[in-house]
Amino acid sequence: MHKLGLTGGIGSGKTTLAGVFAKLGARVIDADAISRSVTAPGGVAIEPIANAFGSCAITADGALDREWMRNLVFNDKTAKLILEHIVHPLVAKEIAFHTRLALADNVRCLVFDIPLLVESGHWRRTLDRILVVDCRVTTQIERVAHRGGLTQNEVEKIIATQSSRLQRRQAADLVIFNEGKSLDEIGEELAWMGAQFGLSSHPLENCA
Repeated sequence: MHKLGLTGGIGSGKTTLAGVFAKLGARVIDADAISRSVTAPGGVAIEPIANAFGSCAITADGALDREWMRNLVFNDKTAKLILEHIVHPLVAKEIAFHTRLALADNVRCLVFDIPLLVESGHWRRTLDRILVVDCRVTTQIERVAHRGGLTQNEVEKIIATQSSRLQRRQAADLVIFNEGKSLDEIGEELAWMGAQFGLSSHPLENCA
């Protein structure tokens, strides 16, 4: 089984590329989705988060209050470390579980969609290749602001906590520059890359 790491900064287009990979026949493990599930109402991270930060960290419906926590960790490095110490092992456990399922299913290519892949450091030795989705910082800000939920200032703060474009490109085996391209054009690039991992060479037919 081929193991491909997919990463990029916020607003770079990782979700779009992960969707194309899935249509090519890859199994995708989305670390962000797993993180959201463990911090959703009833998620396994909720009780330890409440114990560490108090009830103010939890919304009325029992989920992590993301806005409250985001404001806290931006200004308190210790709080950030505590949160990561709670959430990251739970996410890693789920990723390991889904990896075992993929192995049992004889999946040809497993794509790990990991936003902080470069920052975490340990992924390099577990993956066959790393694909970085790259775009201009101004484009990241525009895309995230357009979909709503965060102000420009908040997006800039998130970008400041992530690896730089240069650092991500230096860690990459493959790079896609996601600026001004149609989904068809992206699909063609990924089809060429995916063929190296035993995937279909006709993503656009599969996208229909």
